[in-house]
Amino acid sequence: MPSLTLSGVTVNFPFSPYECQKAYMNKVIECLQKKVNGVLESPTGTGKTLCLLCATLAWRENFKGTISARKIAERLGKEMFPNTPLSSWGTAATDGDKPTYYTDVPKIVYASRTHSQLAQVISELKNTSYRPKVCVLGSREQLCINQEVMRQESNHVKVHMCRGKVSTRSCVYYNNVEEKSTDRDLVNSILDVEDLVQFGTKQRVCPYYLSRSLKQQADVIFMPYNYLLDPKSRKAHNIDLNGAVVIFDEAHNVEKTCEESTSFDLTPYDVASAINAVDRLLVEQAKEISHKDSVNEDVNVESLSSGKKTFTYTHILLDLEAAIDSYEVPSDKGITKPGIFIYEVLERAHLTYSNKTAVYEALEQISGYLAGQPGIFLNTSGLQKLSDIIQLVFCGEPSEKDRRHQMETNTAHFKVHIHRDNSVHKKKQSVDVWASSSSKKQGNILSYWCFSPGFSMQDLVNQGVRCIILTSGTLSPLSSFTSEMRIEFPVRLENSHVIERDQIFVSIIAQGPDGAHLSSAFDRRFVPENMASLGNTVANLSRVVPHGLLVFFPSFPLMEKTLEFWKANGHANRIENIKPMFVEPKGKGTFNDVIDGYYSKVNDPASKGGSFFAVCRGKVRSEGLDFADTYGRGVIITGLPFPPKNDPRVILKMQFLDEMNRKKAPGLKYLSGQDWYKQQAFRAVNQAIGRVIRHKEDYGAIFLCDQRFKSADARAQLPSWVRSYVRLCDSFGNVVRDVSQFFRIAQKMRPVVEKKAPADNCATVCSSDTQSSSFTSCSSSQTSHTQKAKVLDTCLPSLKKRRLNENSGASGMASICHEYESEVLDNQRRPANLLDALEQGNHSTGEDSGFTMGEEKANHLSTLSLQYDKRMEDELRGGKRKIKLVQEQVTSRAKKFLADMKKSLSQVSFDRIIQALQTYKKTDDLDQLLTETAILSEDTNTQSLLHGFYQFVRPHHKKRFDENCQELTGKGCGYKPDHTLSKDEKKTVMLQNGMKHIFTQCSSFSSWKCVGIFTQPAPGVLPGVIDPSLYGSCAQIHTTFLTDVKKALGAERSTQLFQAIHTYKKTDNYEKLVTTAVSLFTERDENFGLLVRFGMFIRPNHKKQYKDMLDGLIGQPVSAPDVPVMIEEQQEQPEGKSLWFRKVCFTL
Repeated sequence: MPSLTLSGVTVNFPFSPYECQKAYMNKVIECLQKKVNGVLESPTGTGKTLCLLCATLAWRENFKGTISARKIAERLGKEMFPNTPLSSWGTAATDGDKPTYYTDVPKIVYASRTHSQLAQVISELKNTSYRPKVCVLGSREQLCINQEVMRQESNHVKVHMCRGKVSTRSCVYYNNVEEKSTDRDLVNSILDVEDLVQFGTKQRVCPYYLSRSLKQQADVIFMPYNYLLDPKSRKAHNIDLNGAVVIFDEAHNVEKTCEESTSFDLTPYDVASAINAVDRLLVEQAKEISHKDSVNEDVNVESLSSGKKTFTYTHILLDLEAAIDSYEVPSDKGITKPGIFIYEVLERAHLTYSNKTAVYEALEQISGYLAGQPGIFLNTSGLQKLSDIIQLVFCGEPSEKDRRHQMETNTAHFKVHIHRDNSVHKKKQSVDVWASSSSKKQGNILSYWCFSPGFSMQDLVNQGVRCIILTSGTLSPLSSFTSEMRIEFPVRLENSHVIERDQIFVSIIAQGPDGAHLSSAFDRRFVPENMASLGNTVANLSRVVPHGLLVFFPSFPLMEKTLEFWKANGHANRIENIKPMFVEPKGKGTFNDVIDGYYSKVNDPASKGGSFFAVCRGKVRSEGLDFADTYGRGVIITGLPFPPKNDPRVILKMQFLDEMNRKKAPGLKYLSGQDWYKQQAFRAVNQAIGRVIRHKEDYGAIFLCDQRFKSADARAQLPSWVRSYVRLCDSFGNVVRDVSQFFRIAQKMRPVVEKKAPADNCATVCSSDTQSSSFTSCSSSQTSHTQKAKVLDTCLPSLKKRRLNENSGASGMASICHEYESEVLDNQRRPANLLDALEQGNHSTGEDSGFTMGEEKANHLSTLSLQYDKRMEDELRGGKRKIKLVQEQVTSRAKKFLADMKKSLSQVSFDRIIQALQTYKKTDDLDQLLTETAILSEDTNTQSLLHGFYQFVRPHHKKRFDENCQELTGKGCGYKPDHTLSKDEKKTVMLQNGMKHIFTQCSSFSSWKCVGIFTQPAPGVLPGVIDPSLYGSCAQIHTTFLTDVKKALGAERSTQLFQAIHTYKKTDNYEKLVTTAVSLFTERDENFGLLVRFGMFIRPNHKKQYKDMLDGLIGQPVSAPDVPVMIEEQQEQPEGKSLWFRKVCFTL
């Protein structure tokens, strides 16, 4: 492994470093040696994390080496190397005048935003030659493996339950921590959170407390940076920062985290929750007194003294609620007070520095007590929030005379904002919490907001850290970033990139192809001319940018309205025909599905790539997604993403900064409110720009589509590695010409490995001559990854999915993309599915619409939404559990029979019969069973049990057992000839009988086309009416089936089944429907065929589950011809107008 010497420190690096990497490591070592803070910006793709790790660990080893040299020199009385005096080893040798020991070697505290980012850092560490002792800190939520604790829904309950188990040593995993924490393999291993959990599970040791134990001897401690910035978390994890080197990676989020970690919003919900928890405690203690004549002395709910008055905790909470609600608040704005006003509000609730410790400890005891009580499921989040507020507001332990100064210092960077609670209770509300009348009315929210990240950074400095290093790919502009932090950063770096000039193209596009000025300014963003010009710009750029194209909007509302406009005016179709559109969803649940769909489309060798539409401050940035190489050849910035100017927090932040500037405190310089406002916009832009170049061989284009980027001030806000490449073209045609030439040259100099078609590509099947069957042929070859399909109608209601055939740029595997929903005539509605058709079948009128299979450029296939797919997957994952549930229902009658027999017989007789039954099972000897069960015929009260024993008798003995019962009791067991059939024979007959009605009704149709269920009405057909020429046979099938059901189950049970079907149609509750159906159809073996035929009522997303359930019940796979299968197919009117409808198909 290559090594190099930087500032007297030998650094081992996995490869020969680039110049920009040497410059970065030099700056890191400078911070460490001089004990000064640094802010280092190095573009994504320059190996920033690797350089940071190698430089820091190399310096640490050098630090230890100089200590060893000094100690040896002291022993010898002279220096070992006279020609190399100790002073030349660097400042680390003596560390100033302070004596240095091995215990003084600084720990490295490495913080990043999330555990997933930390996992990437730990992975990089494994690629180096350095093997320090490491540990990664996490929460109980991530590390606890005690199932009893993890079953609790509330995180606060988990915390207190865990603490209770630890204090009583009733957690087996915690009890093993001390023994396992010295395990040599563990101590010397480099483990991330996932590795730690796996180790804990395997060794039956608590990963959470194991990580805290490893922290004591670790050289490098990894943690999310909110653990460092939040004083409560720092205290909870017992993080000692004295003398430590603190590194914040991905530090562009530090500013926001600093402010949020020291801010809070106290809602009426929180206060009501706390009041209810204290009331519940009083109830529980009253129960203890009545039962035990004693009370739990661990929880003291006696009153607190404040002057001459005495107040209970309940009174404190009620007074706090009253104090917050006593302020008259304008419904649209709220009121704002200086930060020190928070003490006035809390004092009205009798919370002061004098009693803050007692109240805090009492709240913690109450939470712990309630969490430890079995059978109490109570939301204690309100208590926890109040505890956190007391810690934050009443920090420090000032004397009586210094108290005022302490309060002013604590609140200097804060504002109190009181506003109405208009959330309509967005949080999930517990019935217990909202039971009290005080919580039912709308109240005020008390907000205490920090407006200076320097408050938290200064707190870190006060902990005695050696130095703080902030680093990221996008910190520009550095001057404004560092001024916000309120601490000195003598070492700064805006690093260059590892790429060459021919790898990046940056252009400001001030005008669209039509000459209209482009701008996302408030007065221009929704002007039709502006949106149309932007649409033309994106459509034209999508033609010249190869592979993946990223388009960033300033906000979700702007993106949604723009895409709606493009859809209505044809711009979207132009983009989609070239690069199918994928849109970032607001919800997190479907995001991975959408991004995977985009990746799949870019990888599709038959496509021209894909386009991904996202928001500058959205999940694409926060998730740190990789758009290297073909996934991100171009980035379009459609405007400047300024924060919402009407947001109270934004307004107050700008006012706070302007106030600080007016005060002109000596030695301090603040941004103006307007400068901060601009900084936020360009910080988000720079983050989006950073998605395009991800490594040394990558290349791509950046398009800044807003005329405001033309100003020199705006260009100065861009990252230093971008500024020198920015060009301003005088016409859009020149942009297209230049970027086309750029990509031609880049692709020649850095060719990309050709994308290969999947092995199961069915291009030969999906030819243009067989479009009508292309999706039937290809759908089976779609991988589940692609079939997830990335529906975007969850993001924009007007967006739908479609599949494109080869004529629309997606030959071979039919790819699922977005389709802009065609306009629907107001007076036309068809049954949406089979259940609607069944319900409306009695009102069918009209004539044959004459639809025939026609030819069209693209075949369309209506699909379910991602939310529907997600629910289907969740249910499929629980499939085995549901099959087991159904099987238990089938055997419940047998269990009940055995229970009744046990009640009716003596223990001796019961045991003899059970023994005989077990012997019969092993030997198949019916004679012994008949002998032992004859006792049941002696008493008329137990003769029914003898008849019930019939269900345990094997088929080939059924007839003989029935005859025996007839002889002994004068009554048979209901024997029928088919009862003698073996299990396999019965299955065959049952399935044949179950399908014969379907076969009869469908014989006049082809095997794939039986019944059409429209999702849109045919021309000439009234809303809600079914064309009898298309649905006649379907109605016959339904009528026949319903008649058979009524005959088999009777009127009452049939009604129960029909009610379940209609409920299923409304709620999509598959489990409830099948539970009802199985319980009705499995009481008699001959009704199993009806259960198979019942599959016609099961929706497509549940069809596989239903088939799996039948397999589980019957004991053998049910083949495709046995179960009705829903597929979807397109038909056309003779005129060529496309029409969508569903087919209920029975493959015979």
